[in-house]
Amino acid sequence: MRLRSYSFVCGLLCASLALALRAQNQHESVYAELGKAPAKYQQMQNPLASDPDAPVAGGILFEEHCEGCHGKEAAGGKKAPTLRALEVRSAPPGAIFWILSNGVVRKKMPVWSKLPEPERWQLVSYIQALNGETKASDSGKK
Repeated sequence: MRLRSYSFVCGLLCASLALALRAQNQHESVYAELGKAPAKYQQMQNPLASDPDAPVAGGILFEEHCEGCHGKEAAGGKKAPTLRALEVRSAPPGAIFWILSNGVVRKKMPVWSKLPEPERWQLVSYIQALNGETKASDSGKK
C-alpha cells in the first residue's frame, strides 16, 4: 500500500513538473521565432524606413489583416501576443518581415506572402512606429 502511495505521489510530481516546464517553454517561445529568421533577413533593412507614409499605410493594413488577432494598436489579444514587447522592439526589421512572409503556423500566425512585398514592409514600418522607431504620431492613428 505504501509503495502505491509513493508511486502515485511520484507520478503526480513528475506530471506537474512536466506541465510546468511545458507552460514555461510556451511562454518563453512566444517571440522566439524572430530569432529564427535566416541571417539574410536578420541583416535586411526596411527599404521604406525613410518614407513618412509607410507607417500610415501599414496602420491601415494592420487594421485590415492583423488587428483581429493582435488587438487594437498591436497591444495583444486573445489569439496573439502584443507587438509592443521588447523582443519585437529590438528585432531587426528583416526578421519582422520574415515572420510576416512565412508566418508561424504552429502558433496560428498566418503566412502573409500573398501581400505584395511593399505592403509587408509598410506593416514593418507600422510595427516599428508603434515601438518608437519612428514617431508614433506618424502611424496614421488620428
